[in-house]
Amino acid sequence: MAADIADLGKGDALALEAHPLRAAVLAELHARPFFPAAAPRRFLHVAFLADGERPQAAREGLAAFCAARGLAAPPPGAKHHRAELGGAVLRWESHAEFSTFTWDFPCPDTGLVPFFPPSGSLCGVLSEIAQPGPLLVAVDLHLIADTADDLQLNAMFDRASLARSDVNDGEAEIATDFKPDPSGFVRVLVRDRGLTPEAAGALVQRVLEIETYRLLALLGLPEAQRLTPDIARIEAQLTRLTDAMRQSEGLAANNRMLDELVALSAELEAGAAASLFRFGASRAYEEIVRLRLSTIREQAIPGYPTWQRFLDRRMAPAMRTCLTVQERQANISGKLARAADLLRTRVDVEVEQQNRDLLASMNERTRLQLRLQRTVEGLSVAAISYYVASLVHLLVEGIHEGGLDARLGFTLDPGLVTALSVPVAVLLVWSMVRRIRRAHADHD
Repeated sequence: MAADIADLGKGDALALEAHPLRAAVLAELHARPFFPAAAPRRFLHVAFLADGERPQAAREGLAAFCAARGLAAPPPGAKHHRAELGGAVLRWESHAEFSTFTWDFPCPDTGLVPFFPPSGSLCGVLSEIAQPGPLLVAVDLHLIADTADDLQLNAMFDRASLARSDVNDGEAEIATDFKPDPSGFVRVLVRDRGLTPEAAGALVQRVLEIETYRLLALLGLPEAQRLTPDIARIEAQLTRLTDAMRQSEGLAANNRMLDELVALSAELEAGAAASLFRFGASRAYEEIVRLRLSTIREQAIPGYPTWQRFLDRRMAPAMRTCLTVQERQANISGKLARAADLLRTRVDVEVEQQNRDLLASMNERTRLQLRLQRTVEGLSVAAISYYVASLVHLLVEGIHEGGLDARLGFTLDPGLVTALSVPVAVLLVWSMVRRIRRAHADHD
C-alpha cells in the first residue's frame, strides 16, 4: 500500500490541463507585495497617466534604464518590477491607465531634518527614465522615527490645510497639507512610534496609494465641469420643445420637433458615452481611497482634522458633482426618450389620418370613375347600336333600290327593317359589352 501511494506521488502535475489565465490569476494576489521599511527612509513617488500604448512605453523606458546600469530588466508583459541601486530601491508598477515609479532612499540617522535635502535635489534621478505620459502624482514621503521633539509642522506645511492623525492604533502619525512644494511634490510626513519594518512598509504603501488614487478620482471633476454647460443647454432646449409640443399642429411641425429631439438625444448620448469610463473610474478610485483610510485606522489629534475628515470636506463635493452630472445625463436621456415617443406617436396618428383621408379620396375617385365608366358604356352601346342599325338600313335600302327584293318575290321596307333591327342591335351590343366587362373583372 505504501508503495502504491509513493507511486501516485510521482505523478506529473502538468498532466492536468490548466486554464490559460490560471497563472495570471494566481500571480495577481502577489503582484504588489508590501516591502519592509525602517525609519529613516525617503520616498519619491510619481504616477504618469499611461493609456493606449504608454504602458509599453513605461516598460521600455525602465528596461533601458536598467540595461544602462547592468540591472535586470522587467520581463515582457510584467506589471511590476523592483531594481536595487546601491542603497536605493526603484519600484515600478503598471496599472490600467497609469504607471507609478517609487524611489526608496536611505537617510542619515544623525541630525535628521524632515524633507532635507529638498525634493528638487533628489528628483533628478527620475528624469533618467523616459517619461511615459503626463505627470499626475508626485509625492515626497519622509518616514522618520518619532523622538517626541517639536518638529514645527506649521513651518513645513500650510497650517490652514494641515491634516494630522495617529494611525495603526497609535504606532505612527501621518501629516500632510496636500499641497505641492516648490518642486511640485506633495509632502507627507510619517512618524514611526514602534512599527515593525513590515508594518511600516505597509503603511507607507497605503499612504502613497491614498494620494495617488485621490488625484485619479478627482480627474472626473474637470469632465463634469466640461459637460455641465452642455447639459444645461440641452435641458433648456428640452423644456422649450416640450412646451412647444402642446401648441404644435400639423405633421411638418411635429416632424421638425422630432428631428430636434433626436439631435439632442444624440448629443447627450455622445457626451455620456465619452464620460462613462471617467466617472466610473472616479467612483472606483474614491472607493479605494476610503478603503485605504479605513485600513490605517485613523485617530484624531486635537486641533487638526484627520485625513478622512479633510478629504470628506474637500474631495466629497467633487465626487458628488460627478455623480450629479451622471444622474442628470440619465434623467435627461429618459425625458428625451419619452418626449420623442410622444411626438412619434402623434406623428404616427397624423400619418394614419392622412392615409385614411387618402384612402377615402381614392375610394371617391374610384366611385366616380366607375360611374363615368358605366356612363361611357351606356353611350358606347347606344353609339354602336346606331352604327349597326345604320349599316342594316344601308344594306336593306341598297337591296330595295336595286330591285333584288322584287326579283326574289318580296318587297323590303327599309324603314321597317331598320326599326326592327334597332332593339336587336342594342341587345347584341349590350350583351357583348357585358361579357367583356365580366371577363375583365374575373381577370382582376
